[in-house]
Amino acid sequence: MSDILLRVEDLRTHFYTHDGVVKAVDGVDFLIHRGETLGLVGESGCGKSVTARSILRLLQEPPGRIAAGKILFDDLDLVRLTPRQIRKIRGNRISMIFQEPMTSLNPVFSIGSQMADSLCLHQRLTKKKALDRAVELLAEVLIPDPEKRIDEYPHQLSGGMRQRVMIAMALSCHPEVLIADEPTTALDVTIQAQILYLMNKVKRDSGASVLLITHDLAVISEMADSVAVMYAGKIVEQAGVKELFLNPGHPYTRGLMESIPRMDLPPPEDRILKTIPGTVPSLLNLPGGCAFRERCSRAVDPCKRETPRLVPVGPDHHVACWLYGKE
Repeated sequence: MSDILLRVEDLRTHFYTHDGVVKAVDGVDFLIHRGETLGLVGESGCGKSVTARSILRLLQEPPGRIAAGKILFDDLDLVRLTPRQIRKIRGNRISMIFQEPMTSLNPVFSIGSQMADSLCLHQRLTKKKALDRAVELLAEVLIPDPEKRIDEYPHQLSGGMRQRVMIAMALSCHPEVLIADEPTTALDVTIQAQILYLMNKVKRDSGASVLLITHDLAVISEMADSVAVMYAGKIVEQAGVKELFLNPGHPYTRGLMESIPRMDLPPPEDRILKTIPGTVPSLLNLPGGCAFRERCSRAVDPCKRETPRLVPVGPDHHVACWLYGKE
């Protein structure tokens, strides 16, 4: 049995609009080992969530479409599966915790009903057994009075409880891969800590692999084993989590690191936050060469002409930057 559970090869997901083709994911490669947590980081608009939705084939078609590439799950290419085949995997062997639980949960169905549907479909349970299992799952994610909560509706729960319901639903079928898309967004610090504790517990107890999507580097430092940094639809750096924080190679990664508040500096330096100038460019009109060059203080002449590819700069550490020369 291979140690690699999920392999993404040259994934290209495009959206065909009246204004042109949006290359939201443009040649992405990464792999996730069994039992590993891979952190996917970057600013909003870099293509992280589209990458996750591509894996589960949850794109709106049209306008979205996987234009090229492979998504190999246990040597099965998810891109080539029929809708019926992918439904057997989605929510069963690969589950996803969505970014905003209020819009991901159906407001007109009770919590128990929504959880039971997945269990009836994938686990072949009766409605009664599925509801009993839903109560157990809510208890496992530390929701008080789970027998009462299964009869309530999403609007009756707090944001933290709704997110725990999403985690319980994602875990209901014992998935081999758990995709968590900004699982702590809009939650207060205390609830964030509880959600991260639950995710760590899940990984430890079930041995599931995790794709953790976030822009919060503090979360990455606590949760991830390895990290892929994404910018303008491409992976610009990959490394183990310790290596990335100790030796960030790409100017974009360094910019993200420098934007973190520093508690080890004397005042007033501790209150000064560095920022990356500009914004992520429009994916409809990317600049030639390196997409980051117009925001980069270290840009060199080759950055204008050709897009850099990932090159090794250390053991299991790759950077796509002309500062490290050609392949």
